[in-house]
Amino acid sequence: MPQNTQIVLDNRPVGEATVANFKLVTTDTPALAEGQVLVRHHYLSLDPYMRGRMNDSKSYAAAQPLGEVMIGGTVGEVAESRHPKFNVGDKVVGMGGWQTYSVVDANVPGMLRRVDTTHVPLSHYLGAVGMPGVTAWYGLVKIINPKAGETVVISAATGAVGSAFGALAKARGCRVVGIAGGPDKCKYAVEELGFDACVDYKEHADYISLSKALKVACPNGIDGYFENVGGMVLDAVLLRTNAFARIAVCGMIAGYNGAPLPMANPALILVNRLKVEGFIVSEHMEVWPEALAELGTLVGTGKLRPRESVAQGLENAPEAFMGLLKGKNFGKQLVKLV
Repeated sequence: MPQNTQIVLDNRPVGEATVANFKLVTTDTPALAEGQVLVRHHYLSLDPYMRGRMNDSKSYAAAQPLGEVMIGGTVGEVAESRHPKFNVGDKVVGMGGWQTYSVVDANVPGMLRRVDTTHVPLSHYLGAVGMPGVTAWYGLVKIINPKAGETVVISAATGAVGSAFGALAKARGCRVVGIAGGPDKCKYAVEELGFDACVDYKEHADYISLSKALKVACPNGIDGYFENVGGMVLDAVLLRTNAFARIAVCGMIAGYNGAPLPMANPALILVNRLKVEGFIVSEHMEVWPEALAELGTLVGTGKLRPRESVAQGLENAPEAFMGLLKGKNFGKQLVKLV
């Protein structure tokens, strides 16, 4: 059996996460038991939710244990199999974590899924046609539930979730406005992802200024908002919401270092009779087949052209993760492991 390189959480961050919170280790891969599959990972997904798991605090999921392999989505191929439904060479997606190999009990439902790479590149199953894409689909379809002609807005617009959201919302006849950091990202959102407009939050010192820019981009107000950031961005959006607007709360990356995120005008939830709903996409596995089918079609037909930032080598995963938390990535952040 091959040797396995892993990155474990060595210590918990105090304030900002750093590369020093992680540790690179090498272990022997155990022999397979009946029903198990050995997967050689090709790509590792880096996602903002991982920062919350590093804290030892109450949340919707258990904290990442110290000394254990960091959680993370992976795609790769079956290197060895003792399960009748998986063959050597099969391309698969799972939650293999920050390591080069994983041993998976393939009898457990949902642990490993075979994927077709004929029309969709393997890496996209960690982004547009994976968990981030389904996240965008659920927030848009099940919470915002827009009508054609309505205006929907998403923060972190050019990331893996945002790019999928844009394509899904345009397919439903919406005016789609993004919020992103920097002119290059905003240009990409409009010219390649098909957003109707994109506001650069980095040009604004406070939520009042950002809200004025949103007023220009959303002349008919905001009917639906997909929240990834919180803080100043949420305050700016709330000022532009229409009556009965719907807000899908997916992430609050502005508060992942432990700082509180007070709201400037919470009374707007009442005044505008807003529907505000948080969700965790893994709690809604029943929608995944429908969502993945639509997302796969959008990618396969070229209507969704997701961009990827790819770091090379497992040893560079912590540095790439720090960059993701600071918005340095452009599109889906991956680590290439082969």
